Amino acid sequence: MPVADRPREKLQRKGAAALSDFELLEVLLGNGSRGHDVGSIARQIQRVLSAGAESVGYESLTGVSGVNIATAGKILAALELARRHLVRSVEPIRTQHDILVRLSDLRGKPQEYLVALTLDGGQRLIAQRTITIGTLETVLAHPREVFADAIADRAASIIVAHNHPSGEAKPSLKDITLTQQLVAAGHLLGIELYDHIILSKSNHFSFRQHHLL
Repeated sequence: MPVADRPREKLQRKGAAALSDFELLEVLLGNGSRGHDVGSIARQIQRVLSAGAESVGYESLTGVSGVNIATAGKILAALELARRHLVRSVEPIRTQHDILVRLSDLRGKPQEYLVALTLDGGQRLIAQRTITIGTLETVLAHPREVFADAIADRAASIIVAHNHPSGEAKPSLKDITLTQQLVAAGHLLGIELYDHIILSKSNHFSFRQHHLL
């Protein structure tokens, strides 16, 4: 293959969008392994990816001849980075179910995590971020921390959520105060607080559903 047509050189000359899925995998892999050239490994990984995101994991990737744990880790890390920062859902988030599905991993956290989902004008997810991580019983945040990324995202609204490791989803006085502060800040910034949700392992509390926004 002429040097100019090799994936890495092509990427440098024309940009990532000019490469096929197969070529992008070759760039990501870099080299083959003993007895397996990079092209054959890329083709096998391409078949794994074509089966759907839910099928991609350490087991399926290391099942490919020539892929070790380190290589599988690189691929999984690249996919997760793309999911977090580049992939934008075209489906709007409208129901409690839509929101809770995205927040399900908070339920089992041993500490309180405060996360924010930024949404565009069509209620589509722009990004989901962890704002702060607190102690076993409390998470501290200021409205400026919550809205900083929302402003950068040019979000129309946000959803804030945090977990209660204690198992009780009922809001505390601090939770109510924070919610009131976020509503007030959102009015000033033109970014609506669509909901504040508290999750426990088996239950949840929605400020919106309880008409507290």
